[in-house]
Amino acid sequence: MSSLNPSQATARRSSRLTDLGIVDALVQTSFLVQEMLDDIAAEHELSIIQARLLGVLRDREPRMAHLAQLLGLSKQSTTGLVNRAERRGLVRRVSIPVGDERAVHVSLTDEGRRIAELLAAQVSMRVATVAADLPETNRSRLSMLLSQLVLRDADQHGTDLDPQPMRPTR
Repeated sequence: MSSLNPSQATARRSSRLTDLGIVDALVQTSFLVQEMLDDIAAEHELSIIQARLLGVLRDREPRMAHLAQLLGLSKQSTTGLVNRAERRGLVRRVSIPVGDERAVHVSLTDEGRRIAELLAAQVSMRVATVAADLPETNRSRLSMLLSQLVLRDADQHGTDLDPQPMRPTR
């Protein structure tokens, strides 16, 4: 059995544009992205779910219930996740008066923001590398198609993906 070097493998693949089908293509893409995220998170001694937490908090300070929804976790799992991230100094709980009650929101600390921005930059670089051989029009089209899938799913589940205004940090 012969093995191809990376440039031979790329030439071979580009000479046979194969359609894997929507299911296999999306599933294989999800594996590729999950592996990237796992590798990058591990470089910072984070789990994938901790990296996702930091990513979610980059542009919002949600209540715990909304955070659980965004992460697809139970309230109990979200509480444990936030507790662990808080002990590491990555997030903090902020009590905000809402009417007669005080709502607990979660926000990044300065260290959490630093790591979240670093993770985002590293993910961006890795994805750009994977998509580098695609013409710009195909990258734009792929972005729009995937966005439609994600936004439709969010609508069906009542998940608000829009960034929320950030409060000034204290």
